[in-house]
Amino acid sequence: MSASQLAQTAQEIAAKPRGILAADESTGTIEKRLKSIDVVSSEDNRRDYRELLFRAEGLGEFVSGVILYDETIRQKAADGTPLVDVIRGQNMIPGIKVDTGAKDLAGAAGEKVTEGLDGLRERLAEYRDIGARFAKWRAVITIGEGIPSDACISANAHALARYAALVQEAGLVPIVEPEVLMDGSHDIVRCYEVSEKTLKCVFAELAAQGVALDGILLKPNMVLSGKDCPNQAGIEEVAEKTVQCLKDCVPGEVPGIAFLSGGQSDEDATAHLNAMNALGKFDWNLTFSYGRALQHPTLIRWGGKAENIAAAQASLLHRARMNSLATKGEYSPDMEQALAA
Repeated sequence: MSASQLAQTAQEIAAKPRGILAADESTGTIEKRLKSIDVVSSEDNRRDYRELLFRAEGLGEFVSGVILYDETIRQKAADGTPLVDVIRGQNMIPGIKVDTGAKDLAGAAGEKVTEGLDGLRERLAEYRDIGARFAKWRAVITIGEGIPSDACISANAHALARYAALVQEAGLVPIVEPEVLMDGSHDIVRCYEVSEKTLKCVFAELAAQGVALDGILLKPNMVLSGKDCPNQAGIEEVAEKTVQCLKDCVPGEVPGIAFLSGGQSDEDATAHLNAMNALGKFDWNLTFSYGRALQHPTLIRWGGKAENIAAAQASLLHRARMNSLATKGEYSPDMEQALAA
């Protein structure tokens, strides 16, 4: 894709009232999810679960893109249709996770750096040929005693920028995901400080690597209290602090910001997104790129049984619809039971 086509694709993915379904769990992560419902993590079971997600009729009304894992982008549905074609048939855009995971950062106890740059150019060409139109790379930043260090933030920001440059070179849209984790007892002020520092470093590195900002999407954490903090910030404070942090750090050329849910409950992730969009219009669209916060009720209702597929898909469509409304600031908790029924 040309630079203008990249920008157009990024705008299409981020356009309200749709968001992104993150279905890119690694083999280890999906095994844990399936084990929680007593389902064996075989290739067929993983395929069947993801196929039911992608075939939920009408999902494309609320979801613009789907992030896939290496195994999934190569798989065919039970009837032989490539899963990327199932996704495209719902008017959704296939994407691919391309990092190889967060590994211990040398000389920095408790900190991680994401790997996967080796051979990335060749892998991107293959994914593009299979049907991907965007990619994703996740960096993780931990808040704790004396961390994150400047070295950790810098290493992850540099890797994100190198990844983004390679993705645009390959004609794909990069999703840049610097996640400040919820783990810990820190308060929302500390999360703001670390999120601000991380985002400023990421955008400095993106500029240094010549990445076109109108052809990327940002997938950040929301500014939240640590999950073990005794004084949890309310919905309005989370919204206000997150928006202020983004205004301070994210250039207006970026077309969209698709938040990760990062361990929030299903409904909290929706309520926070809604509160942000209720604050007004911004230079960038604020939408969602949720994994567990979209899928959790679906997984439970499916339970590995074919006779539960319709009910499981209804759960997915309900959560997707709620988050679609949140992209417009039109969500209310009262809608949960009314629309679910």
